[in-house]
Amino acid sequence: MKTVYTIFFSPTHTSQIIADVIAESLEAENEIQIDLTHGIPENKEKINGGWAVIAFPVYGGRIAETAVERFKQIRANGTKAIICVVYGNRDYDDALVELQDLATAQGFIPVTAGAFIGEHSYSRPGRGIAENRPDKNDIDIAFSFGEKSAKKMTELQDIPPVLLIKGQRPYKEKGPKTPQAPITNEALCTQCGHCIDLCPTYAISLGDALVTDANTCIKCCACVKECPNEARIFETPYTDLLHSKCNERREPELFYAQ
Repeated sequence: MKTVYTIFFSPTHTSQIIADVIAESLEAENEIQIDLTHGIPENKEKINGGWAVIAFPVYGGRIAETAVERFKQIRANGTKAIICVVYGNRDYDDALVELQDLATAQGFIPVTAGAFIGEHSYSRPGRGIAENRPDKNDIDIAFSFGEKSAKKMTELQDIPPVLLIKGQRPYKEKGPKTPQAPITNEALCTQCGHCIDLCPTYAISLGDALVTDANTCIKCCACVKECPNEARIFETPYTDLLHSKCNERREPELFYAQ
């Protein structure tokens, strides 16, 4: 196997970390990254041959809608794939099944699948939710998973695999959208523009002050986590709820085609 494609949507980098570790374990001669975090490919990507590692975050038990929209611009021609979701320690619900169906519809052949844990978007200092994950143990599991996936993909020939994974169809119904966005502490903000560059949906603009479009914001909180001056703030009661109810460590769940 000469080429591996890593395809991810990763505002806070957790999905990218998992994708990169798995791709590294495959020992490909060439790695091509397709980063969907900040936009749709200018031209529809067409993938022929090679293997693919696909990793997306879970929002409310489903694949992030922005990731779905952008991934639909990519087409493959029977490329074997490792599919992964990354969730914030509550549950991934039907997200992995949804990704399996989505990848198949785009021409990939999912052979193995994994659900990994990453620090929740709403995690805050002192109220951590899967804080600092993926950690070393997660990385080691992801690397081993990649090695086992490589063996599985090498063994399988032209027969479509049967990949049984956790989740239901029809998928979990999405809750109503609640427009909300981080706010800015003007006393701390230097208007450096870093948050504008970070935002995956271009929801932040700068005039006399920073303005965030709540209807466009997907509450990924990349701007909150990475503001160099800690000037971005997003408070929600879900932070305390998840911190208290979802603090027991969960481990990755892995699935292999039969």
